[in-house]
Amino acid sequence: MRGHGTGPQWQPGAGGMCLHTIVLDPKTAGRIFIAISAAGAFRSDDAGKTWKPINKGLKSQYIPNPEAEVGHCVHRIAQAKSRPELLYMQKHWDVMRSFDAGETWTEVSDNLPTDFGFVIDVHAHEPETIYVVPIKSDGEHFVPDGKLRVYRSRAGGNEWEELTKGLPQSNCYVNVLRDAMAVDELDKCGVYFGTSGGQVYCSADAGDSWAPIVRDLPAVYSVEVQTL
Repeated sequence: MRGHGTGPQWQPGAGGMCLHTIVLDPKTAGRIFIAISAAGAFRSDDAGKTWKPINKGLKSQYIPNPEAEVGHCVHRIAQAKSRPELLYMQKHWDVMRSFDAGETWTEVSDNLPTDFGFVIDVHAHEPETIYVVPIKSDGEHFVPDGKLRVYRSRAGGNEWEELTKGLPQSNCYVNVLRDAMAVDELDKCGVYFGTSGGQVYCSADAGDSWAPIVRDLPAVYSVEVQTL
């Protein structure tokens, strides 16, 4: 990966340069997706021997060429496991979708209150149901209006609904970081996320309602789930 010809055009994001997302295609042997901040998304079809940028359709106003091949600050990539060619992305600004394994991307931020954020995930059984947590801005890393809201789209990002039942709706100024959401594979699909305030919330009904399952931790950087 370090030998990729675009390397001189990569630049560290605000948190430094990091390869933060690795997604293995469950159906196509040798296919790997990665995301680097701030270089963009890349795909390998030969188990990592060679890589290609997959950033067509991304636009980033803070780089010299907003539609450059590389240099985009991708925050997270999520894959629909039942349709591995269907990918979703939370970028520095913009929520994006790809139907063709990253060859092209389309913005699907639609009616979100802000399209800045870090985390994105996909329902275990519904490939067009996705979850994000909007954050106020790239300079103010907390939820808008002091209200902790998860947004769900059942249409692949074409329309969003806010999910608030059981979540604090006043004086809540937390962040949800890129690795701090996970889903399980139970029938109703549980959704879990952690906050910079040290809470971990769970929804056992795919986001319809939420409850805190852990409180008073240090800032939560990563959430993983295992079903037994």
